[in-house]
Amino acid sequence: MDEILRFLLTTPPQPGALQSLEDWWRQHLGLASRFPVTVDLALAGGFLADRLGFAFASGYHAALRSLFTGMPPDHRAALCATEAGGAHPSAIQTRLSGGDGGGPLRLSGSKGFVTLGTAAETLFVVATEGQDEQGRNRLRVVMIDAHREGVHFTSLPPMPFVPEVPHAELELREVAVSPDEVLPGDGYTRYLKPFRTVEDCHVHAAFLGWVLQVARRSGWPERVQDEALALAVAIRGLALAEPTSPAVHVALGGVLELCQRFVRGLEEWWPQVDAQTRELWERDKALLGVAGKARARRREVARQRLAGGSGSEG
Repeated sequence: MDEILRFLLTTPPQPGALQSLEDWWRQHLGLASRFPVTVDLALAGGFLADRLGFAFASGYHAALRSLFTGMPPDHRAALCATEAGGAHPSAIQTRLSGGDGGGPLRLSGSKGFVTLGTAAETLFVVATEGQDEQGRNRLRVVMIDAHREGVHFTSLPPMPFVPEVPHAELELREVAVSPDEVLPGDGYTRYLKPFRTVEDCHVHAAFLGWVLQVARRSGWPERVQDEALALAVAIRGLALAEPTSPAVHVALGGVLELCQRFVRGLEEWWPQVDAQTRELWERDKALLGVAGKARARRREVARQRLAGGSGSEG
């Protein structure tokens, strides 16, 4: 932990202007070799970002590296889960078929919202193999090259916040898959479900790294800087814990509430920040409220499970 703390406290808080996603990626890759612990990479990437959008990109990509340890280290990646009915296991219609009697595996279907979209080089696609005896989807995750034949992206309009991060729809038309590209384990319990927690930890770590840089650069009081650092340390600890643990979910919910209070308490300090950074913050801060209802539900279910119940996230 000492190295990332020293980085956050001693690195000059003067981020270079990142003009494009390619600029962000070069910077992110440079940090990846220095910080092998993914949450430290998220913190460092956030600190060096010149805006919240690129901090988010570092947090998102670091989360993928944390969960998918076999992904190519120099490829931008994307998790492809959300479909017309959402990302709940029952909503997944993209199908992994074939393989019977040694025949080829094929991946077919569509995804409605892929973060990083057309910029991704490696895709982690959540697909169904069919239903089990109870009629529930049997999900797998397949890792494929984004440029493979049958993979088609359609860019979506920029979001009203963090528009620097592209999103796209994805169509898969009988994409050939080799058996070693089908990741081991259940696609929901091993990958999709834990990613919600892993992403929350890494994205908020990147956000706190970015806020600390802004605070140091803008001369905010030391107590404000110390609070951002303390929250970053708390998030870091949870990012290294078991992401499926109900106790971790309860603790994470508490830390994220503290983050929200911290953000509300920053209002008096934003006038000290340069105009461009302040304007981008006003545009992008809605990002922090995305998936708030899902987080609250996850925390509620975790409390029920710790109390001996069998809560379900639905």
